[in-house]
Amino acid sequence: MNKIKSLSPSSFLRLLFAFFTLAFLIAAVVMPDRADMLNGLWRIASQTAKIPTNYFDPSYGGYAGTMLNAGCVALVCTALFFLPKAKANAASVIAFLLTAGFSFWGINVVNLWFGFFGVALYCLIKREALGSQVNAMLFTTGLAPLISDLLLAYPHAEAVGWRWEGFVLALFIGLIIGFFLPAGLAHSPKVHKGYDLYSAAVPIGMTAFFLRSGLYQVLGAERGTTAVGPTTSLSYASWTVTNVFCFVVFGLCIVFALLMGCRWRDYRALLRDSGHGADFSQTYGTAATLMNVGVFGLFIVLYYNVAALIGGSDTVFNAVTFGCIFCMLATCCSGSHPRNVWPILIGYIAASFACQGLALLVGGSFSQGISAQAILVGVCFANGLSPISGKYGWPFGLLAGMLHYVLVTSVPLLHGGFCLYNGGFTAAFTCILLVPALERFCKTREERLAVKK
Repeated sequence: MNKIKSLSPSSFLRLLFAFFTLAFLIAAVVMPDRADMLNGLWRIASQTAKIPTNYFDPSYGGYAGTMLNAGCVALVCTALFFLPKAKANAASVIAFLLTAGFSFWGINVVNLWFGFFGVALYCLIKREALGSQVNAMLFTTGLAPLISDLLLAYPHAEAVGWRWEGFVLALFIGLIIGFFLPAGLAHSPKVHKGYDLYSAAVPIGMTAFFLRSGLYQVLGAERGTTAVGPTTSLSYASWTVTNVFCFVVFGLCIVFALLMGCRWRDYRALLRDSGHGADFSQTYGTAATLMNVGVFGLFIVLYYNVAALIGGSDTVFNAVTFGCIFCMLATCCSGSHPRNVWPILIGYIAASFACQGLALLVGGSFSQGISAQAILVGVCFANGLSPISGKYGWPFGLLAGMLHYVLVTSVPLLHGGFCLYNGGFTAAFTCILLVPALERFCKTREERLAVKK
């Protein structure tokens, strides 16, 4: 344990990535359908990644195949951080956990590679070490559903299987995505001023908007509506798989944090951080950061359990929601913790009930309850607005959550469902609407405290 405590933040984060990878791989071999594990992995890789696609559905991966896919994807991501000059930081945690989370409903062991080649081309032309752009490589997977569609379906409405034309087109588009993404990542924070922790969603969302317009709208190609085989059902879900896995993994994180010497005052200091421009591993140390991984992870699982109770449905715990837990956890090192996230979650719940009442008042058809899949996914990325709550106070976090709720189901109209980072893209729009008003009319928590003194 002393050796782990003495690790640099970068080395510790690599170890954390390896821990999650091992957890997914172990889970794959203990699932009851493990005999079909390899076939499940093949079905995931050979079908389009329609959003949202529930990989727990036996027509796709089943439980074991899905866990194996997540483990293999996480293994590739972890290996990349051992490239020369690769350094893991807070942005790396976002990149890794987003990629791992979406390996439950959008990313697979085939469609993640094409954007990597584009980043490699960028490094070759700019004469930069490939290891310095590992984060960018992982963020290219935010467009993995588009790659699968180009591989297996384009320009048809339905998937037609593997074709050399599809491979060439997917490779060409992957090169474009990866080559230009590093520039977009560098400028993205200027759009939202650091208040959207899913900053990579801005260039990924805009790229999806452009490619969808060019490849589909302008050229008249049809967006596929089905996959090879049956369309997945979101009803394939397991409370046991989701909760047992998460409680074991996040519980171990807490235990290891305590063994590393994390004290309550260390974690309390982290909880007081606004989350704006934060890197917890650098500021508070690896033990407190690991404690936040465990505590924040359990906090997220608790929220989804509450959503299931409110919605009265255990189908909440499908592969999409399982992946969302890790996508939401992705910001655990760069700004999110229970104290600055709870107002956003409450904002989502408040907006759901308010909109339901308004829908009844105007005679509309309400379908965006708190346990609706689109809302469960949306709240995952609304979490990225936690710096607003931390910087300005909980009422503004609640307002940010409500605004995100209103926008999140409409933004896919821009990118056609090809952008996995839809909720983070929506968070950027929320910042564009809200942050200028906050800066003009409101004082931050620090400014209000200074006035009182």
